[in-house]
Parts: sequence; structure tokens; C-alpha cells
Amino acid sequence: MGISKSTLSDWLSDMPLSSEQIRLLRDLNPKRIERFRETMRRKREVRLKEAYERAKKDIGVLSRRDLFIAGLYLYWGEGTKSDRGAIAISNTDPQVLQAFLNWAEILHIPKEKIRTRLHLYSDMDVKRETRYWSEILEIPVEEFRKPYIKNSTLTGLTYKNGYGHGTCNLRFENMPLWEYITMALKYMRELHIRP
Repeated sequence: MGISKSTLSDWLSDMPLSSEQIRLLRDLNPKRIERFRETMRRKREVRLKEAYERAKKDIGVLSRRDLFIAGLYLYWGEGTKSDRGAIAISNTDPQVLQAFLNWAEILHIPKEKIRTRLHLYSDMDVKRETRYWSEILEIPVEEFRKPYIKNSTLTGLTYKNGYGHGTCNLRFENMPLWEYITMALKYMRELHIRP
């Protein structure tokens, strides 16, 4: 109509909107909803960046001892403890497995002695998933054992954070080292017991 909003506002000031009209304009306006989402996303990013910087400052640089203890906690939570003589971990998160490999290096476990096996679904591309894990963990494809294939499909399953590449198992056999880790975990449990 070529009339400014201020003029329309003045003309229509005696014509109040119904509560339904206000709700439609306020609550169901797609542009408003999108602006709100974007505002909340930006606020969340600022909060997360601040939390990251605070955590980074609090943690600082990790010593070899810090990494050794962090590895024990990782193994305590995620590692295989009932298979005598086997130091093993299974996970869908490549970074958890990379942390395990870093810990294995501290324990002087040769990377080429670690056996790698994938657990996949029948509708997954075995070669593609093997290449994926090989690149991420820097383990040659030739060192992977025959994968375990579950006779079901990914259909209906949800993978949060993009972990849709099956489960990777890393395993090393060494009885003296298994006994050492088992006793280290026993000691750590004792540290957590309150008198």
C-alpha cells in the first residue's frame, strides 16, 4: 500500500488484536522462531567456548604420568577386565580408541602387536569401514582381522555424533602386563574408598 509502519500503527491503534492473533504473530512466526534458534545457538557457542577455555587453562599440559593415570581410568571404565591376559578395549568412538593407543605406547605395547577387529552390521561395506578405521587409527588394513558381522541391519538404529562405522576392538595379549594393570586398578579402587 506504500504506507509506513508508523502511520499504520497510528491508524490501527484503536483496533486491538485478539489473543489468538497475538499468539499467531508471536509464537508461530517462522522468522521469529528461526531468529530465536539462531540467538540461542550463538549464546550456546559462547558458553561452550568459555567453558573450553576454562577447562584448557585448568588442565594445562599433560605429563606422561597424567596420561598414564588417564589411561587407567579409561581402561577401568571401558577396557576388558575379565579376559585373563588380554588388554583390550571396544568402542565406536575413534578418539577413545586413539587415547587407548596413546596409553598403550606409554605401556610400551608395540602398535604392530595390537590385534584389530571390527564388529559390523550385515548391510555395512566391510572394505570401506576397514579403510575408515585404518586411516583414523593409523593401523594398516592388512593388520585387521576378519570382522565379526552381525546378521542385522542399521535400519532403525541411531548413531549420535556420527559413530556409524561399527565397533572397533583393539586387543593385546600379555599376562605380566595384564596383571600389572589389574593391580593398578585395584590400587586406584582403594584410593577411592572413603574410611
